[in-house]
Amino acid sequence: MKHLCGNLTFWDSNLTKHTDLPDLPACFQLSVLPWTPCIYLWLTSPFYILYLKRNNRGYIMMSILNRIKTVLGLILWIVCWTDLFSSFHEMSQNQSKPPIYFVTPLIVGMTMLLATFLIQYERLKGVQSSGVLFIFWTISVLCAIVPFRSKIMYQNGVEDKLRTTTFYNYFGLTLIQLILSCFNETPPLFSSVVPDPNACPEITAGFLSKMTFWWFTSMAIKGYKSPLENKDLWSLNKQDSSELVVPNLLNEWEVEKSKAQSEPSVKEQAAFRKAGPDAEPNHVSVSPEEEEVLLSKRKEVRQPSFLRALLRAFGPYFLIGSAFKLLQDLITFVNPQLLRMLIDFTKQSNAPLWWGYSLAFMMFGTSLLQTLILHQHFQYCFVTGMRLRSGIIGAIYRKSLVITNEAKRSSTVGEVVNLMSVDAQRFMDLTTFLNMLWSAPLQIILALFFLWRNLGPSVLAGVAVMVLLIPFNAFIAMKTRTYQVEQMKHKDDRIKLMNEILNGIKVLKLYAWEVSFKEKILQIRQKELTVLRKTAYLSALSTMAWTSAPFMVALTTFAVYVTVDESNVLDAEKAFVSLSLFNILRFPLNMLPQVISSIVQASVSLKRIQDFLSHDELDPESVDRRNNASEYAVSVVNGTFSWAKQDQATLDNINVMVPQGSLLAVVGHVGCGKTSLVSALLGEMEKQEGQISIRGSVAYVPQQAWIQNATLRDNILFGRPYVEQKYRCVLEACALTPDLEVLPGGDQTEIGEKGINLSGGQRQRVSLARALYSDADVYLLDDPLSAVDAHVAKHIFDKVIGPEGALKGKTRILVTHGISFLPQVDNILVMVDGRVSEMGSYQDLLKQNGAFAEFLRNYSLEDIIEDDEVTVSLVDDDEEEEFPEDALSNHTDMVDNEPVVNEARRQFMRQMSIMSNDLENPKKMSRRRRCSERKHPESPTEKKELKVDKLIQAETTETGRVKFKVYWEYAKAVGPFLSLFICFLYGCQSASAIGANFWLSEWTNDAQHNRTQDQVSMRVGVYAALGISQGVLVMFSSFTLALGKIQAARKLHQTLLDNKFHTPQSFFDTTPIGRIINRFSKDIYVIDEVLPSTILMFLGTFFASVSTMIVIICSTPIFALVIGPLALIYVFVQRFYVATSRQLKRLESVSRSPIYSHFSETITGTSVIRAYGRNAAFVLMSDMKVDENQKSYYPGIVSNRWLGVRIEFIGNCIVLFAALFAVIGKDKLSPGLVGLSVSYALQVTMSLNWMVRMTSDLESNIVAVERVKEYSETQTEAPWIVKDKQPPPDWPPKGDVEFVDYSVRYREGLDLVLRNISLKVKGGEKIGIVGRTGAGKSSMTLCLFRLLEAADGEIVIDEVKISEIGLHDLRSKLTIIPQEPVLFSGTLRMNLDPFEKYSDEEVWKVLELSHLKKFVSNQTSKLELECSEGGENLSVGQRQLVCLARALLRKTRILVLDEATAAVDLETDDLIQSTIRTQFEDCTVFTIAHRLNTIMDYTRYIKSHTVSRHICKHNSCFLLHLRCRFQKYSLLCWTPSHFLTKNMMHFIAFLHLMIVCRVK
Repeated sequence: MKHLCGNLTFWDSNLTKHTDLPDLPACFQLSVLPWTPCIYLWLTSPFYILYLKRNNRGYIMMSILNRIKTVLGLILWIVCWTDLFSSFHEMSQNQSKPPIYFVTPLIVGMTMLLATFLIQYERLKGVQSSGVLFIFWTISVLCAIVPFRSKIMYQNGVEDKLRTTTFYNYFGLTLIQLILSCFNETPPLFSSVVPDPNACPEITAGFLSKMTFWWFTSMAIKGYKSPLENKDLWSLNKQDSSELVVPNLLNEWEVEKSKAQSEPSVKEQAAFRKAGPDAEPNHVSVSPEEEEVLLSKRKEVRQPSFLRALLRAFGPYFLIGSAFKLLQDLITFVNPQLLRMLIDFTKQSNAPLWWGYSLAFMMFGTSLLQTLILHQHFQYCFVTGMRLRSGIIGAIYRKSLVITNEAKRSSTVGEVVNLMSVDAQRFMDLTTFLNMLWSAPLQIILALFFLWRNLGPSVLAGVAVMVLLIPFNAFIAMKTRTYQVEQMKHKDDRIKLMNEILNGIKVLKLYAWEVSFKEKILQIRQKELTVLRKTAYLSALSTMAWTSAPFMVALTTFAVYVTVDESNVLDAEKAFVSLSLFNILRFPLNMLPQVISSIVQASVSLKRIQDFLSHDELDPESVDRRNNASEYAVSVVNGTFSWAKQDQATLDNINVMVPQGSLLAVVGHVGCGKTSLVSALLGEMEKQEGQISIRGSVAYVPQQAWIQNATLRDNILFGRPYVEQKYRCVLEACALTPDLEVLPGGDQTEIGEKGINLSGGQRQRVSLARALYSDADVYLLDDPLSAVDAHVAKHIFDKVIGPEGALKGKTRILVTHGISFLPQVDNILVMVDGRVSEMGSYQDLLKQNGAFAEFLRNYSLEDIIEDDEVTVSLVDDDEEEEFPEDALSNHTDMVDNEPVVNEARRQFMRQMSIMSNDLENPKKMSRRRRCSERKHPESPTEKKELKVDKLIQAETTETGRVKFKVYWEYAKAVGPFLSLFICFLYGCQSASAIGANFWLSEWTNDAQHNRTQDQVSMRVGVYAALGISQGVLVMFSSFTLALGKIQAARKLHQTLLDNKFHTPQSFFDTTPIGRIINRFSKDIYVIDEVLPSTILMFLGTFFASVSTMIVIICSTPIFALVIGPLALIYVFVQRFYVATSRQLKRLESVSRSPIYSHFSETITGTSVIRAYGRNAAFVLMSDMKVDENQKSYYPGIVSNRWLGVRIEFIGNCIVLFAALFAVIGKDKLSPGLVGLSVSYALQVTMSLNWMVRMTSDLESNIVAVERVKEYSETQTEAPWIVKDKQPPPDWPPKGDVEFVDYSVRYREGLDLVLRNISLKVKGGEKIGIVGRTGAGKSSMTLCLFRLLEAADGEIVIDEVKISEIGLHDLRSKLTIIPQEPVLFSGTLRMNLDPFEKYSDEEVWKVLELSHLKKFVSNQTSKLELECSEGGENLSVGQRQLVCLARALLRKTRILVLDEATAAVDLETDDLIQSTIRTQFEDCTVFTIAHRLNTIMDYTRYIKSHTVSRHICKHNSCFLLHLRCRFQKYSLLCWTPSHFLTKNMMHFIAFLHLMIVCRVK
């Protein structure tokens, strides 16, 4: 410096530090200060220019702002060089100046030119706000402030007027440049960014706005004013969208794959070398085949690495985040050093005040910088994670559309969906912490280095404690994991049982079995809570370890330090700097094990994803799609196909030529390769040899229809434009028009997943309509007629497929079992065992009398029977809807089991079909439609959902803030006193922590008064006692919280369960089971596990923040003035954040499930999607769903950053004020107190930040209590037992039942179902109840059990009014065999006798009577036979017999049979009836029946009618009217003569039934 500055001084500490008016020496002001910004700009600009060159955003027009900046830059250059030229001028005047006067203006001038160049270059590249230049101008202004101050201070003695003037100009211009660089340029022109109406403001945000996330504020405000909706969200940034991210990743993956294929591995080369000429002798002993096997074993092609592809695609962006992390890590260690200086400053009585103030502001400055840098790092990490997830989901989705069938077999749909949800999520979570892998060791090394400098080798004692805690934490983590697995198992069991109970709740109520099942649930719950308690105790231990660790480390270190050497004195500086360093250490030490376990998990995920993406793909070239001018539309020459490469051929030597526009039928036995042939034509199979060519586009109808979760119309259009006329014709041809009338929304009805709300036949017709609408050249129809019944099949064949159908002139290949259509096709291809056995027209094949003729002989019989079945169902047209489905099927069952009348029946049927043709009317089509679904009746639940739109109300979701009442409910569940006690314990633990630290500050003050050695043991002892008591209190409070949470979990679940068992049946009819199960699974899980940990964190952070305030106020009471305004800002920010973030979380979770459901839907329909060539459209759809989800996820990330920056700013203000007040009151304060208050302030930022997060989480999670509470308080039914009204034990002795003027309705506000019924039944009478569907037959029986409560009138059983006694007293004395047999998972014995009232002999006796003894005794486990869920491992008939056995076991005086034999064949029905006749001879029996013979010998019949009720006497009426109309009949009884007056059809139906019954 001597050479540069000449005789000017570079540094003089008397001038700088030891004075009240500090100033920097002249040489320093001329060299270091102006050079600093220049060095920064010259170092960064090469990288920056390179970056701009790569990222061009279009250029910006020259604006006024830009012109001013450029002009100012040029003026600055002129100002600097004015100085330079004046130096040259002085030199020429022989006034020699030191070289610094030439060097500095030259450097600064060049830098100003560079800055001006950057201003223009940024404009050309479309940069609206420059961070690089903003930082440059900031540094320039900061560095110019000191000379500016000096010049003002010493302006009286100014000799050099020119330089002073130029400097003032320079300072003013740089300040203006800094202000201008805060403003944004106009958006660039011709940019590739499409103008988006709802673009994310981040794109146009300035540098400062981006650093502080100010651009997010508008959404925070919007979210605070009203709950956010989907339309309020900004569009996803272009560079985060799947459109850019996925292709980028896939390109890298392709590069990786091609590299892997081009590099033969070392082993492979070795193998080749051995097989060279030198290896000749080997060949003698090794046969060529063996050699080949050896070779193939050695040929291990290098696996392409998905990790490398990920690194190349997302690495560069992630590295920017890592750079920020490195900076932040380094800055973290500045504050402890500043703290040391501050404590040092308070010790020196003569230190100048300005030094203390500048230390305080430097602490504030570094904290602020640290905050901004840290959140930038997080932002980069989270965005990388988000892109990773988009990329991985996109790659997996695209791959799943093209993998071979063999690959598909190796991974189930569930597994692949898991790859998408779980594995992609793991990567996303990992990116946040991945930098900790190098950052944690770096922080640990730096902290230890500073500690060593501070305390010397004693640090090792503290480190040893930390290291010992690691295995302790690892052990706890492992135990917790095993407990978690165990608990998941119990939880699954509980939910499974709960699901069964809710599905069979009606049966439980009818049998009065609630108590037994409630006990079972509570037993499982008890196990669950036991495991939960163990987990809670473990986590209490780990919390203790985590809280006490810093203290234990400090204690051991300080104790060792003062005892090792008597000359070691623990003063404030050493103690509190060490404490703040230990606090820094705490985070990386805890994070490292977590990061390592995350990495292990992610590596497993990586392997799974890599395996999936490396699967073989279908060869797009296997089918030749070129439009060659041959007369054949489809041709296969010498084709051999298999499902997997190494499998044996499924289709062998196939030769097929299908002429243009012809209809080819493919027939053959089951499993002969018909579907495989279609798959081969689609290119779905592995082609081993031969050629396939198809001319033109293809439409494909699979055997099992694939339906999307979209509207019916979208399913048919399948991405093609809507043409009204064409669409109507397609619906007509596929017989879908009548269905649209039935569906609630017509063709706009939303079809559920897998077509759940359509019957099998409807699904198949929709699938056919899709093919017909697609207007393709070649149609591949894989048995589309099997799911519909013969009439509809005929209609579809005539209107669509056949020679006169809509597809005439197209090439059609139809796989079919329907013989009746074969005469109308052009050619028939007969398959036998994967080969083409013969091919030709119908007549030719009949003549050949080969495989085809045999096929006809086998199938024709079934076909005739099929036709007959149909004719039965044509009994009546306009009364069809009054004829329930099971009645239809049962009549055919009845007749099928009658070999005697088979011939008679045939004749009868023929007459009937002739008549039905004569009587055919315009309604014929709808009649056919109704029959068509017969083979696939919908399940009752589906039906119910279709008809009753408004039956199920939409679930209400709470918006806005959670009411205080909900928190109070949870506190009550925990126990009000326990809740207070928990808070008290947390207060105590904070108090002991404060006590320990105050004691430490007292201890450190000993050093000043030289009282150290005499009190060491006392000081260490008390410090240890206070610290250990804190640890014990932490553990104790965690234990108490654990007890409280278990108590709350038990109580809330218990009340929910109690209420649900006492809820009336009507609630279950109107509430979807999923909604109730959700309360028992998701919400109870939140209450069990999530909520308590949130409360723990919340209490911890809350008390930490409060104790910080207390400590600072105790040290410097003036701080209390600042707390008010800071708290206000804090609450204000927190309210904004919580409102917005809560809603964003909701939106994100709502938009997540469509991604996975769309994906699993796609996987099941890949062959259809490929056949129609819709891959790209589906990929686009998936991308849109992912982007939609990321659209709400991204603001969620940013909201956390936005909050972080603002809350940490408050924390930094606390640091600033704590330091400032310490400086102000330094005479009154001891160094110990200063150290204490500032080191506490340095920690507060983290607690404040987490406290807001926890408040938000607490609000999100406490909602679970609200939801559980809502379902625990629904209306209940009457009490189970009414003590003073209990009937005698032998009631009812006779079994008389009397309905007195009885009326009933299903629910409040609905019409009456039964009106003013009066009826007397004597004990032992057998009553048949008949009537059309919906006439109230079942309602009548439900009234007996009080599942429906009377609206008017009453029912009396043996002189006891049933409305007065308890429900269990009533229901346990009646027995019902319900329509749908319900079994529960458990043993057979439990299903028969859940209360274990009866002996084994009695159980075996009833099994014998119910014809199950043989079946049960053949089972190895006998009565302990496990029934699976819903009794799936028994047939429906067997389940019905189990229900009969239940009834026999209870043997009550009154028995109700609700269509109990609908599901069994006639023989079993007979057995059941005879058992009932003998066993319940003296009982009163009510039977609802559809089959005549069931109630043929009954005493009386009740004909149930919607308006009034009739009773027919046995003698006057033989045939009950099964389906009466809505007209009011005045008849009480019907005789056969009435039929003749109706019409002939009724008579024939009647005759038919008569014949059957007589034969019986």
